[in-house]
Amino acid sequence: MIHRLGNFSLARSLKITDSSQVKPHFLKEAFLEARLGLAEGGIPIGSILVHQGKILGRGHNRRVQKNSTILHGEMDALENAGRQSAAVYRECQLYTTLSPCSMCSGAILLYGIPKVIIGENQSFMGQEDVLRAQGVEIEVAQDADCLALMHNFIKNHPQLWNEDIGL
Repeated sequence: MIHRLGNFSLARSLKITDSSQVKPHFLKEAFLEARLGLAEGGIPIGSILVHQGKILGRGHNRRVQKNSTILHGEMDALENAGRQSAAVYRECQLYTTLSPCSMCSGAILLYGIPKVIIGENQSFMGQEDVLRAQGVEIEVAQDADCLALMHNFIKNHPQLWNEDIGL
């Protein structure tokens, strides 16, 4: 079942310390990317790379669609942002519907992205501690819609999910 966008609960579930920096509509855009991935027959994880209030890149997990080993949502958003200078990456925020895995966390660290906003980390706990230890600011929304989307996907496609997270 695809979760209805009308139930998007970001506004009440996003816990932020500085509302001038975290924009709920960017997490909503990442959620829309996740839904697009699901509609394409893939894994519903979406991501948005934001620089100075503008979306540089958007993406969703396309491992299934592209028969790829590396096209997680975060990697797809970075790829779609195109080549950027190190100075630009150091001013970006990455919005992702699910906690970043080791590969995606490595890319975040490699490019010096200073802030990651996560839709939820209950379905999968990525490398948040590693990111924090390297000075990356992490915000976790525990958004009900992100949680429901992943819960339903994992329930209906456990083998594909396990493949995606390397089990």
